[in-house]
Amino acid sequence: MSIFYQLGIFLMQVVLKFGKGFSPKWEKMLKGRENLFESMKKFRKTHPSPLAWFHVASLGEYEQAKPVIRAFKEKHPFWAICVTFFSPSGYEIVVKKKQLWVDHIQYLPFDSKGNAQRFVEILNPQVGFFVKYDLWANHIMEAKRRNIPLFLVAAAFRKDQVYFKWYGGFFRNALQQFDWIFTQTEEQAALARSIGIMQLSRAGDPRYDNVTAIALAPKHFPEIQPRHPVLVVGSAWQEDMDILLPFLQEDNSYQVIIAPHEIRPDKIREWEKAIGRPSLLYSELVSSGTLEKNWEVLFIDNIGMLSSLYQFARVAYVGGALGKGLHNILEALAFGVPVVFGKVKRENKFLEAAISQEYGCGIAVNTPEALSAAFNGLESGEAYGKACKAAKKLVSDNLGSAAKIMEKVSKFIEQ
Repeated sequence: MSIFYQLGIFLMQVVLKFGKGFSPKWEKMLKGRENLFESMKKFRKTHPSPLAWFHVASLGEYEQAKPVIRAFKEKHPFWAICVTFFSPSGYEIVVKKKQLWVDHIQYLPFDSKGNAQRFVEILNPQVGFFVKYDLWANHIMEAKRRNIPLFLVAAAFRKDQVYFKWYGGFFRNALQQFDWIFTQTEEQAALARSIGIMQLSRAGDPRYDNVTAIALAPKHFPEIQPRHPVLVVGSAWQEDMDILLPFLQEDNSYQVIIAPHEIRPDKIREWEKAIGRPSLLYSELVSSGTLEKNWEVLFIDNIGMLSSLYQFARVAYVGGALGKGLHNILEALAFGVPVVFGKVKRENKFLEAAISQEYGCGIAVNTPEALSAAFNGLESGEAYGKACKAAKKLVSDNLGSAAKIMEKVSKFIEQ
């Protein structure tokens, strides 16, 4: 299997190189990795201190890593922190702003043996963290060859993953290299034990810690001054708008803030026209120089605001489930806001969807009629109050993941 893995990595690079002209994402993946090792050398010259390396696939996994990064930095303030990304969709957003507690952000080199050896030698981390599922065997093996403690955080195991297939021995061996694995649920821990992975425990999902920190100190947007109850639509895709549009066209009781998943002016104009209500771009609201600008629908035409926009919400709709995958409903729940979302295709990939429904603060829909019924059901003061209390309880019941992780990690790196 190792031979096939190495061949697969090689072929992936070939495909990316020759296909980059057809895919802006592929082009960013290649361009972002140019002069990577030279950049690493410069960083280590200016930051020669002990270093903790965190690897994430994209933005969602970085949100899970942040509470652990913060807890690590608070315990080891003189260590440097390096975060590596695989995907441009995470790296391109995070690298644009200074990240608290993080000293260096870069792409992970493609997972060839030579790249892995060079990466670990230059970075010289004293500890490494992988988050959720983005595991690259050569980098893992090279780190262990150098006796670097490794941890897998927020692991989310499912029966359909390669680790649990008869041909998954190579990938099970990669899991065995971790000094400790922290799963999100006890069921996931039991599943891993069924294939002989014993160095693990349940620590929960660090995102609960992260969204709570955001809710306690949200960004301020004084230019947004709603006059009516607000519906915040977060990470909207076309599939979401298809079931939202009838409600938005007919119901005028809400002011609506829509944060599209992708900032495309043509798509925003299309949605604006379809809704048919007085609309405004956030950039227009800011540039107008007045807080009296009238709007019923406000489109957010930048990235980075959404997690704090839920402070304005009476109710939230979070998109993605009807397409590629549900986005972060925990950001809204942390503000005590009931959340409506599309029915997820695979609940075992989005545990928070099922949990929120069990608590009574999440509602899954897949038709315009079901969506209208969900919002109408929350009009009752009693039903709405129960949903808000349930949202707060769900989040509070799941806090403390980062502390549990650091308690165990400290036993390994302070020996």
